[in-house]
Amino acid sequence: MRIFEITPAEARELPGLHACPAAGAPADGYLWLSLTRTELRESLADVQRALQRLGGTPLVDLHVSDLLNDQLPSHYDATSQYDVLVIRRLAAGADAAAAGPALRNAGPPALRRIDTRPVGFAVFDRVLLSVHPEDGAVRDAVAARLGAPAAQGPALDVRATSARLPASPADLMLRVVNQIVDSYLALRRDLTRQLDHWQAELIDPRTRFSNWGALMQSRQALRHLDEICEDQRSAMQDWLEALDALPAPDTPAAARERELLLVRSRDVLEHIQRVVHHVRRLEQNAETAVQLHFSVQSHRTNDIMRVLTVLTAVFLPLNLIAGIFGMNFEFIPLVHKADGFWIAMGSMLLIAVVLTAVFWRKRYLARTAK
Repeated sequence: MRIFEITPAEARELPGLHACPAAGAPADGYLWLSLTRTELRESLADVQRALQRLGGTPLVDLHVSDLLNDQLPSHYDATSQYDVLVIRRLAAGADAAAAGPALRNAGPPALRRIDTRPVGFAVFDRVLLSVHPEDGAVRDAVAARLGAPAAQGPALDVRATSARLPASPADLMLRVVNQIVDSYLALRRDLTRQLDHWQAELIDPRTRFSNWGALMQSRQALRHLDEICEDQRSAMQDWLEALDALPAPDTPAAARERELLLVRSRDVLEHIQRVVHHVRRLEQNAETAVQLHFSVQSHRTNDIMRVLTVLTAVFLPLNLIAGIFGMNFEFIPLVHKADGFWIAMGSMLLIAVVLTAVFWRKRYLARTAK
């Protein structure tokens, strides 16, 4: 469990729930309670009491179940006093090692990384509760950024510090979500590189592609990633609609804060949409590559059958001549002549050369241009 007290001037980490202000969240800042799913399960009563004291209400039982559910899809929900947002992030570390064999064997290494775990947020006015997977990689990365301004000492410009620190729990939540979505954007490059390699193998007529099981698993993994991103987009869209439905701010500072939240929310939504569009393009490219592969194989088969047909057509008259002279009659022209054999062989060779030249001129034996 990691707890931070964030003010406009600094962000400092508190040693535990017992160090939280007894009178509630600081007037000029807010608190960030960051737990793993196991920590929330083990200290649920203490967390509920802290939320009652700091945020004015504990979590609803259904929301507690959602935050503890490791298989929950991305979604958004709200009450009159807090909002709940769940976003699935790419698994890492121990979470990735716990992936099932279907994902571990899903073709290229980049596709094996498409295993996700939910990150849940409960956003109060002055408290942010976030529930992470066991590795807590995203939480630790964001916490390191929060700790950077405070570690630079009193000589730091307060205005620069305030610009870097999140202004509200919702702003901090959006920064964490943005980091989660950025990991999907980074995954796009690996997916593109590895699927392009497979497409080159599928289209190359000189290679015999046989890894069809891994290819089908890869297409299923891409479809799974598409569904994950669609859930993320739906959750962020619901969050944006909830922000738009709030009453208009009564002060310029509050209006400015609301505007910044909307801008950051739209930016996160745009990042998610970019991932969705890219994944769908990858699916279409993979499908097109498979169709081109079968078209190339069909064209190659047609070339082979054309050559065999031409060879059959060349040898057909030769077989006819050989059959005629092989008949069991006593009187056959050229049979009793000393040079009859060479006359027949020369005629057969001439016919073969003429037919080959005719077929070559008609491009029946020409190689397909690359």
